[in-house]
Amino acid sequence: MTRSFEAEDPLAAAIAPPPDETPSQREARERSEAEARRVSDEIDKQIRSERAALQRRRDSVRVLLLGQSESGKSTTLKNFQMQYARETWQEERSSWRSIIQLNLIRSIVSLLDVLDSAMTNPHLPLTPASSRPRTADRTTSPPPVRTDPPPLPLEFSELHRILRLRLAPLRGVQQDLERRLGAAAEEVVASSMRTEALPLPPGARERSSEEFAVRSRDGWRSALERFRPRGGDVQETARAAEWRNRKAAEVTEVLAGCGEDMKALWEDSVMREILRRSKRRMEEEPGFFLNDIERIAKRDYEPSDDDIIRARLRTLGVQEYKFYVEQAGHDWYMFDVGGARSSRAHWYPYFDDVNAIIFLAPISCFDERLREDRRVNRLEDSYMLWQTLCSLRLLAKTQIILFLNKCDLLEQKLRSGVKVVDHVPSFGDRGNDVETVKKYFQTHFKEIAKQHSPEPRRFYVHLTSVVDTRATAATLRTVEDGILRASLRRADLL
Repeated sequence: MTRSFEAEDPLAAAIAPPPDETPSQREARERSEAEARRVSDEIDKQIRSERAALQRRRDSVRVLLLGQSESGKSTTLKNFQMQYARETWQEERSSWRSIIQLNLIRSIVSLLDVLDSAMTNPHLPLTPASSRPRTADRTTSPPPVRTDPPPLPLEFSELHRILRLRLAPLRGVQQDLERRLGAAAEEVVASSMRTEALPLPPGARERSSEEFAVRSRDGWRSALERFRPRGGDVQETARAAEWRNRKAAEVTEVLAGCGEDMKALWEDSVMREILRRSKRRMEEEPGFFLNDIERIAKRDYEPSDDDIIRARLRTLGVQEYKFYVEQAGHDWYMFDVGGARSSRAHWYPYFDDVNAIIFLAPISCFDERLREDRRVNRLEDSYMLWQTLCSLRLLAKTQIILFLNKCDLLEQKLRSGVKVVDHVPSFGDRGNDVETVKKYFQTHFKEIAKQHSPEPRRFYVHLTSVVDTRATAATLRTVEDGILRASLRRADLL
């Protein structure tokens, strides 16, 4: 059967306008067809954009920062930002001034709280070393409890009462800064948000944290925006900037006026004795600037790079940063997901397409407890998290890099006389020097990786103090090169 090319096309007939179409109907039809073409073009444009974004995502490197709370993840992220996004780092510099001032004020208020308590109880007892938390070591029985002689009563002078009065305004300044950061002191309540995604040690229970935190959509950047003028109406922005500048000047003025008294409180011998008796080591707490009071409590203070690295701003949210790494020739995306127990369920969505994981384990915390559960040793919690990550089959081919962090605090703690064996009985009679302790912890993490990885993998470890920007910069260059090589191997380019 043959068909004439002159026969009527049924499709053309279907879309042809009706023969009796009126001018108004024709106008409406043409408007409808134009709108349909516009929508179709928009869809095509969106599809092309999504394909391009998907290709860029495939070409990028995605790195996930993991570890318990206060392990140094955010500090590591700031080091990457300082190294690879210097322009953004400079833009945010002035906003960090208020965060650093808040860190200092919170430390002073903590000292005042301890002083208030001690002045109502001058016979503040010594805390025996044996009462500190121990790791879940099953190899030995607890050592005998030490009995210390009763301490002499603390002797307070009129100076202590004067310092309490003069420094009292800092409590109001602290509250004002926290309100400006947003959500006031929004605490982490772990018990109501507990997840079984990563198991807890036997018998562990969670409690709320006492550390100030702000709820943020994308980490500290959202919080810092509260200290910078926003876009929009020019007049409103000018008024907002004037208000922020005035509030910042008020805080700076109060700090400058209290500088000598803050220094006197921190250096006071009775205050140091109170801290010693209560086993409170302020130098090891996040956001420690008490040794920099003279420099920070000035009207012309400007944060240095080291200040920003050491500043503490705990955010309840995922921090995501994009860097362009010139050596790699493409973008890197870094994600810092909260390390508190209530946040660990949010780790898993990032596992499926991540190129590398940097896991931070603070090894100075062998005698410390979790904020969420005062009965759980922090080092033991890091062991558990490391074991969980290494054993996940989903991450069997993912490069996992271990940062044994806070080596500087470890050295300070050992020099002060703290014995590792008092808290980690399996440490045995090894030497209590820094190098021996580092090697012991490194070996333990390596054995966990070897025993629990679904298939053999290389063990990448770096001994770090991420507040040391120069040393960390060298470590990051090594990590960058290793991740780049691994990415090229996965893409069969190396």
